[in-house]
Amino acid sequence: MSTTATPPPPTTVADVVAALARHYPTAWAEDWDRVGLVLGEPTARVRRVACVVDVVPETVAEALAAGADMIVAHHPLLLRGVSSVAPTTFKGRIVHDLIKADVALYVAHTNADVAAPGVSDSLAARFGLTGLRPLHPPAPGSPAAGAGRGIGRIGELPRPLTLAELTRHAAAVLPATAWGVRAAGDPGRMVRTLAVSGGSGDAFLGAATAAGVDAFLTADLRHHPAGEHLAAGGPALLDAAHWATERPWLDDLAAVLRAELGVETIVSDLDTDPWTVHAAAPTAADPAATRTVPGGAAPGPAADPAPAADDKEPRREG
Repeated sequence: MSTTATPPPPTTVADVVAALARHYPTAWAEDWDRVGLVLGEPTARVRRVACVVDVVPETVAEALAAGADMIVAHHPLLLRGVSSVAPTTFKGRIVHDLIKADVALYVAHTNADVAAPGVSDSLAARFGLTGLRPLHPPAPGSPAAGAGRGIGRIGELPRPLTLAELTRHAAAVLPATAWGVRAAGDPGRMVRTLAVSGGSGDAFLGAATAAGVDAFLTADLRHHPAGEHLAAGGPALLDAAHWATERPWLDDLAAVLRAELGVETIVSDLDTDPWTVHAAAPTAADPAATRTVPGGAAPGPAADPAPAADDKEPRREG
């Protein structure tokens, strides 16, 4: 007598939601954030998941062309309130396209930022950082507190690098964008301990200073906060494109979904950073160039510009 094994039940949207909730509970998200299931029938079958940073027409078209049944995004599509999802609006058009194609949408944003492992762990791995600890731990008693969770990571580089060398290294190991990587501080400063934070990070300049790191890499740094931070003796700064600091997490997200659910995954490499052109000043293009800094000191060779090739909304407040 022969028996036939019963095939496992198909993976559903609800199964994907449950798996994501185990790794990135929605209770870990900031109060202002909007995470979780946005679109999709919980009972709908999921064979293929597209992982994206931004839900924009280009990444949606890519997911639909690849036959994805579900999109898992980092940035929320509907973060701020809307009064209409008419197809004549930017976001409404996306909603209509996804519903017509029967494609579910899920968002893991600040809950994935604080997770361990989470967004900043994936970023830290690009630099080979060891001895990781959170840059900005959650408040005691908050749902995300404990177990090494928190915004950003601090770790040790495999070997010390000057700020100029680290800037070039960052441009090489991060996904390529027109923005590239720029740095603030003495190009010859030695960097052994590095703090990283995916996405907008100038709310954590104080945390980087308090931690005593040599440098802090993040995105969306602004002129006045950065200048005042350096004037107060804070660590050197590296400013990368927002998308480039969060894209590494998609690989780890996809690995989780494949391992736990057996679904196919597509990781989007579409550069959704809004900046599309970069031109270095003639002096900055010369590796031997120097510039005068306040006080008249010449800091030494300038860092080579990165080769040309999201904003967290709203900007984090803590």
